[in-house]
Amino acid sequence: MNTRTLTRLVVATTALLSLSGCMLDRLSEIGAAPKMSDISNPKKVAGYKPVTMPMPAPVNATRQANSLWQEGSRAFFKDQRASDIGDILTVVVAINDGAGLSNSTTRTRTNSNSADMNGLFGFEGTLGEVFPEGITGANLVDLASALSNAGTGVVDREEEVNLRVAAVVTQRLPNGNLVLYGRQEVRVNFEVREVVIGGVIRPQDIGTTNTVSYDQMAEARIAYGGRGQLTDMQQPRYGSQVLDIIMPF
Repeated sequence: MNTRTLTRLVVATTALLSLSGCMLDRLSEIGAAPKMSDISNPKKVAGYKPVTMPMPAPVNATRQANSLWQEGSRAFFKDQRASDIGDILTVVVAINDGAGLSNSTTRTRTNSNSADMNGLFGFEGTLGEVFPEGITGANLVDLASALSNAGTGVVDREEEVNLRVAAVVTQRLPNGNLVLYGRQEVRVNFEVREVVIGGVIRPQDIGTTNTVSYDQMAEARIAYGGRGQLTDMQQPRYGSQVLDIIMPF
């Protein structure tokens, strides 16, 4: 057995074992509700990366003599809104987007060219000897072409999402902006609905009710999906997904 055959055998065996393990896991969950993930520190989740953003030059805080005001404060009294790592605030997502686009293009072109040669230094009678039978000087060249293109495109899209998600401040950037991460799971019967949200906000945009709108988040990432029996039925089988990728037609 050569090296190439052995490599293919190892790859095929590994893929088969992985697929078998996935199938066994799914078979073991028949009749049981989908498991919900454990509550954990978002910074320890696989794939978490600290956010790095362009920062302005640092400004040293100054205090005025005989003054109760502290630079950067928004009020004399303690602010109950989220401002430090570990604080919680609510992100309000109210997306109601619609887009309509309609294009129509039509192009038509017609060309016609005709050339005859009734006289050629007295040799016009010998054209039949050079060209196929039936060719005379009066019908030597006769060209015509026509081109017609028509294209129509229509796009009609409408999206609406309304939800509120509690998020945790995971990082405070040097310029005072806050990095948020929130995750919410709701299980109804055998279907789990999952909402994940993250982004960067300014403390000034946090409302008096400790809420912030999604459109005030920079680098916003909002994911709304599910997993369970209904989602599984709506997904094509693995074989169909593979064929969709590799089939050229």
